Amino acid sequence: MNKDTSPTQVQFISIDEDGAGQRIDNFLLAKLKGVPKSMIYRIVRKGEVRVNKKRVKPEYKLEAGDEVRVPPVRVAEKDYRTAPSANLNRVAQLEERILFEDKHLIVLNKPAGIAVHGGSGVDYGVIESLRALRPTCKFMELVHRLDRDTSGVLLIAKKRKALRHLHEQLRQKTMHKQYQALVRGQWQEHDRVVKAPLLKITLKSGERIVRVNSEGKPSETRFKVLGRYEGATLVEASPVTGRTHQIRVHCQYLGHPIACDEKYSEQKFDDSMRAKGLSRLFLHAAQLTFTHPDTEVVMSVQAPLDVELVNLLSNLEQLN
Repeated sequence: MNKDTSPTQVQFISIDEDGAGQRIDNFLLAKLKGVPKSMIYRIVRKGEVRVNKKRVKPEYKLEAGDEVRVPPVRVAEKDYRTAPSANLNRVAQLEERILFEDKHLIVLNKPAGIAVHGGSGVDYGVIESLRALRPTCKFMELVHRLDRDTSGVLLIAKKRKALRHLHEQLRQKTMHKQYQALVRGQWQEHDRVVKAPLLKITLKSGERIVRVNSEGKPSETRFKVLGRYEGATLVEASPVTGRTHQIRVHCQYLGHPIACDEKYSEQKFDDSMRAKGLSRLFLHAAQLTFTHPDTEVVMSVQAPLDVELVNLLSNLEQLN
């Protein structure tokens, strides 16, 4: 069901204490539901969005008392509270993958192959699906993101205050993420820390990729070997920074691309893994450690490996 809920006149919105601290682009994405992210950035860049009558950049953080000018944007909004019938089964399956939930947050074991949010040709994602599953929840936003092909622990805030608290932990680097990845070849024990700057690049084809480049943003990932197999190594990756495709590119940079990575892997290695039953990227967010935004209790939530990944490891010849 589509409905046009877009405002037909300019809106002036005053930001209260509860709305302070969020970026203007994220504020607009929540306010103008159904509007593509590219359009959000366009209206900000063109100066159609103003804060206190001044132009701002997408990363501007709102403050209490700010007045935001929001231009009329006509886009048919999909009603995610009634999820598309073709996706009902997949949406319902997310319910079974909730690892923890209370009135402040949801911790989900995200399946591989589903985007965290709709847009860029994707009708719906995790956040739209969870809103459909929790229609009475007035606020629900992603705390962080996972690539579409990556599975594992994903954190969703159910209150604005919780979102701000968890975002502060990300900024202060007190939230710790641990991933598991199966990479090509034998990982060297001395390769425990990778500090390689990452730069986003758009190819002539229009495809967006990330490369190690001295002009890129500082990036750091810490690695530990978990298991060795014939032609492959299972590693634990702990990103210190949170750049796009960081773990994937850092593994490729060391000559150990992740199995079945469509952007950064190696064909021969991928073919050998597919022959043993792998049909997806072998990158899994296995554990997330954070402080609960209300109770202040330190939580460490683990997401078990999907059956396909477990089966693949059992099909590989393990080395001593």
